[in-house]
Amino acid sequence: MKLDDAYANAAYIKDAEAYPPRWEKAAKSFREGLGARAQEGVSYGPSERQAFDFFQPEGVARGTMIFVHGGYWKAFDRSIWSHLATGALARGWAVAMPSYDLCPDVRIADITRQIAAAVTRVADRTFGPLALAGHSAGGHLVCRMTDPLILPSEIRERIKAIVPISPVADLAPLMDTSMNEILRIDAAEAQAESPVNMQPPHGLGVTIWVGADERPAFLEQAEQLARGWGARRVVDEGKHHFDVIDGLTDPDGPMIKALLGLK
Repeated sequence: MKLDDAYANAAYIKDAEAYPPRWEKAAKSFREGLGARAQEGVSYGPSERQAFDFFQPEGVARGTMIFVHGGYWKAFDRSIWSHLATGALARGWAVAMPSYDLCPDVRIADITRQIAAAVTRVADRTFGPLALAGHSAGGHLVCRMTDPLILPSEIRERIKAIVPISPVADLAPLMDTSMNEILRIDAAEAQAESPVNMQPPHGLGVTIWVGADERPAFLEQAEQLARGWGARRVVDEGKHHFDVIDGLTDPDGPMIKALLGLK
């Protein structure tokens, strides 16, 4: 398909195949190190994948950060990303990381509703502000949580900041990739599910993050979303699609500061 290369991240990242096992190893070590402060597999829906892991900081949490993973809505689960909770935890925030059902078993619109259910379940068991971060397809999903029709107003109002990292903000180009055999995006879903077509959210901070060394399509999508939403955009020098998320592990770094509203 004509846009396959535009959205092929791994093909342009050196030693790309080494990243998933490295992530999985770091995530497992992180969970083991937390001990009783790691609660795994909290259900938020009827299927096995509709569950989240919940990590408690030491002491009373200042708020809760929710991280939604990527994988083009068709790959990965929460267990590979646990270590990305490091930065928020060190700042005294709890962290929730949901999995969700994958395409082609469900449609992208179904996944949006699942993440809304996960955010609702997390909100019901926590107090204080919420901050949402998501990577790639996860960036799309956290953007969708700002839609007034997706979450109850009392939960949406607790969201103080979102950081979509390398988000897929316009789904229409993916209809021209071979991935769409699995994703099954049609024109109606592309229109309804694309953050670039949403009204800009109000009352919360939005920082769109993208690596400077990403594929041009992702740089363009980040720019398009930032322009449409009037949001801040950070182009992270020297970072590509697989290591741009590392900023979540640094409690003193600019990504965590943007996400948690720190100076």
